[in-house]
Amino acid sequence: MKLYHGTNIGFTDINLSVCRPNKDFGQGFYLTEIKRQALLMAIRRCAFTQKGTPIVQTYDFNEAFLSSQSLNVKIFDGVSKEWAQFIYDNRLGKKRNEKEYDIVVGPVADDGVVYQLNLFRQQLITIEQLVRELTYKKLNNQYCFLTGEAIATLQRV
Repeated sequence: MKLYHGTNIGFTDINLSVCRPNKDFGQGFYLTEIKRQALLMAIRRCAFTQKGTPIVQTYDFNEAFLSSQSLNVKIFDGVSKEWAQFIYDNRLGKKRNEKEYDIVVGPVADDGVVYQLNLFRQQLITIEQLVRELTYKKLNNQYCFLTGEAIATLQRV
């Protein structure tokens, strides 16, 4: 399968140590199946940093690795209490040094999700209300590669 990564800086080797912490699924290399989504992320990154040019990098990934048992993979099939708690904990840095998975796949927490997460953090809504609010949102999927073993499964096109 083809996966896409949006960036504002060209590079050849993936260096997990320069990936930003406190993202949805932790500090890792994020990709998507949707080329346009990757482009929009690259454009957003350029606007935020005021540096670089939008770049979409393409990778081949053998999706058999998602079920091969050679890697520890977590797949969130959609919005759930477990997904919301996982993102919440990662964004707060509670899982910063944990590498319980090599790859995590699941919905992207967009700005609307972040707003709801903030309401939950402020204890203005419960986790059940958070999940209910997010269940009807159309969220794109993302793939997060968290370890060197996972990165080794990607082939740059």
